[in-house]
Amino acid sequence: MTEYTATPGLRILDFDIENRPLSYWVPDRPTADITSIASAWVGDHDSMQVDLLGVVDTRTMLARFVARYNEADIVTGHYISKHDLPIINGALYDLDMPLLGPKMYSDTKTHMFKKADIPATQEFLLELLDPQCPIGIPLMKYHMSQRTWREANRLSPEGIQQTRTRVINDVHAHEHMRQAMLDRGWLKPASLWNPGAEFSEVGTGRVASGESK
Repeated sequence: MTEYTATPGLRILDFDIENRPLSYWVPDRPTADITSIASAWVGDHDSMQVDLLGVVDTRTMLARFVARYNEADIVTGHYISKHDLPIINGALYDLDMPLLGPKMYSDTKTHMFKKADIPATQEFLLELLDPQCPIGIPLMKYHMSQRTWREANRLSPEGIQQTRTRVINDVHAHEHMRQAMLDRGWLKPASLWNPGAEFSEVGTGRVASGESK
């Protein structure tokens, strides 16, 4: 794998969210409540920004992410076009905040080559590609058990710390994973994500679609 180099002249924002169920809008269909957002400019791990529900409120967390989103030429992440971006836009809608505008995006799940009968989760891809961070440590998905998730979703001090570790790890590992995929020619070019204000589109989210990040 070649060392990651950012595309000259482009600011690429790598990001990830964590979320918990909040309420049921129809039977067996929970709404999402964002518990954390982490982001970093590709090629600059020191730019990592992470906000956690329980440390800041939702409005502050969203505003800080949107400021970076608006600065980016491209946003990237795993399954962001079907999960993270629609959930963020839904949270903005819920709080009557300005919605996300159109943005070029690179999704390491939905922009992959066509395939069947094999996983495409970030955990699987990290194990398959085995990318290394600059100091030679393998990058793996940070595992959280059901008990750990319950603590995280209750916003206990220990749970918030677990969420922080998870979301930062996802962003850090994703940058190197994406570069490994680009090196192999596995990704289509970035395309435009446009939430649109002229029509209503309800995303299925991770639960209804059966997809996993």
